[in-house]
Amino acid sequence: MADSDLQDQQTQGRGSRWAAALRRAVPWLLVVLLIGSLATLLYTASNASRDHARALAEQQRSFEIIALARGFEARIARAEVTLARYVISLEPDTGRLFQDQWRNASSQLKTLYYATRGAGWQRGNVEALQSAFEQRGKTLSEIGLRTTYDQKMAALAKFHQAGKSQDLKRITALLDRVIQAENARLRERSLAVSRAGDRSEWIGRTWRLFGLVLLVCVLFAAWFAHVALNDRRNARRQAELEAERADRLDAAVRARTAELSDAYDQLKREAAERAAAEDNLRQMQKMDAIGQLTGGIAHDFNNMLAVVVGGLELARRKLRLKPEEASRHLDNAMEGANRAAALTRRLLAFARSEPLLPSAIDPDQLLSGMADLIDRTIGDQIIVTFEREAQGWQIFVDQHQMENAILNLCVNARDAMEGRGRLTLATGRATLAQGEVGECAAGDYVRLTVTDDGCGMAPDVLARVFEPFFTTKPVGKGTGLGLSQIFGLVRQSEGEIRIESEPGKGSSVQLYLPRCAAQGDAQAADTLSLARAPVEHPPTRILVVEDDPRVLNQTMAALGELGHLPIACDHPAKAARLLAHNGDIGLVLSDVLMPDMTGPEMVRALPAAYRHLPVLFVTGYAGDASDQADFGGHPVLRKPYTLAALAHALGATLSGSHHPATAAAAE
Repeated sequence: MADSDLQDQQTQGRGSRWAAALRRAVPWLLVVLLIGSLATLLYTASNASRDHARALAEQQRSFEIIALARGFEARIARAEVTLARYVISLEPDTGRLFQDQWRNASSQLKTLYYATRGAGWQRGNVEALQSAFEQRGKTLSEIGLRTTYDQKMAALAKFHQAGKSQDLKRITALLDRVIQAENARLRERSLAVSRAGDRSEWIGRTWRLFGLVLLVCVLFAAWFAHVALNDRRNARRQAELEAERADRLDAAVRARTAELSDAYDQLKREAAERAAAEDNLRQMQKMDAIGQLTGGIAHDFNNMLAVVVGGLELARRKLRLKPEEASRHLDNAMEGANRAAALTRRLLAFARSEPLLPSAIDPDQLLSGMADLIDRTIGDQIIVTFEREAQGWQIFVDQHQMENAILNLCVNARDAMEGRGRLTLATGRATLAQGEVGECAAGDYVRLTVTDDGCGMAPDVLARVFEPFFTTKPVGKGTGLGLSQIFGLVRQSEGEIRIESEPGKGSSVQLYLPRCAAQGDAQAADTLSLARAPVEHPPTRILVVEDDPRVLNQTMAALGELGHLPIACDHPAKAARLLAHNGDIGLVLSDVLMPDMTGPEMVRALPAAYRHLPVLFVTGYAGDASDQADFGGHPVLRKPYTLAALAHALGATLSGSHHPATAAAAE
């Protein structure tokens, strides 16, 4: 008995649980069914209402289009009647009335086109109607013009012909076609309106039935309200707990946000400090480079000045007793001065104070000319070897940029070898196939190689060497721009750069530059030699404008030695007065940079009576000659210059040829 009672109790417990679950599930099931039915009914009603409204709107649009077509037809007819009155009466007011009526018809047609823009079945009809209307307008405009210019009979004849033309018939036919199409569409839309109304009526009946069902469901749902009340209380308690936890989480988020904001402000301050430190670092690098360059230049200039001063002092001692030996010492002094002038021009060219232009360059001669500069830059502890095997092949590049690129490669090699090792600069020929080296096209190339036996580069460093600002040097030792600039120069020259390097085995940088086919070198050399040939000219009175007294005295003496008659002017403001007192002056020789007024400014300020005089500018700053527009087309001679260069420049200026003067300035 005990076992059977226990089983009965278990069975009853399971039944009560099933009943409780059923009570909780039935309301939700009813709600779901109710919501689903309501949603379906609402969706159907919305569609029916929307379809009915759309059908009515389209029906109204069809009526409007038919009305527009009828109105357009009436306006055309009224305009043509007015034109007939104008042709008969010749009254200007009637003609203007015709024009207004025709413009109104055109506006009516535009309105019709706008109203049918979304109707694909009417687009062709309306476009054809526009074309026929424009053609009809041209015909009627011609009749109006004939009437205006008093050609009444011709206008009447033309109007009679226009009445029988096909244009009017075509307009009428097209309007009938538009109206027929809209009538057909109207019938379809009327049927759609009728169907939409039937559907709305059915939905109304369904709404009433649904209201009855809804009432039953509400009454049934009230029976379960008590059961749901307890669940709601539990849910409210749980919601309060969740709200409290959300408040704690919000406070934590606000605190973390404040910490992140403080960290962001600190990061911005650190970034600003880092930017300032980088600016200071770049300035320190510039000053360090200037210090190194100044030391090397001072050493070279002191050596050259020692040659000049020693040669002049020895020449003074030997001038009376041993003139031949004195002449030899003077030649040595002149050679030292010429070497100093050449170094100045090279440094200015390297610093880009002179204009930069690409030209055909022999790479072997380029390396030969840079030998001294490379030795002074990388130091005496590095053995430099040159292998010149280009054998006459030339490249078309900017010489100054190429010198800068080679010098950058040599400096990188010096740093890789830590100031001691062997550096090899080599040139050679290479004939490449398409894509054999990078993106090089097939053809002949000059290969310029810089090889060192330094520390080399790892593969990860080698993959990034051309990135701007990437450098492996310590802080203050490099900017990371050298190889990226070289890469840009080589690519602009339609060449390619390749680097081979292994850690501990040194590096080899190879520049492949297209061969420049130099034609007419012999003729160019002959032309240059002719251009540099001395230009003779009779003695001339020359006004010398120079603010430095020593340079002024030397220039006066040089002009006197050449047989000319110089007049000294130690300030540019005195030039006009000296020209007025010396009417036989045939040339003005002027320095460029002077106090209060530059040479070009002085020439531009001269009275108009003296602006026909030839002018030769003399300057010791290479940057002055980079902008010829400031000199008004006058030639420029650079300091220091020899007597031959001065004579050549004077003769070319006096003869009116500026090209020779330019050549002389380069000597």
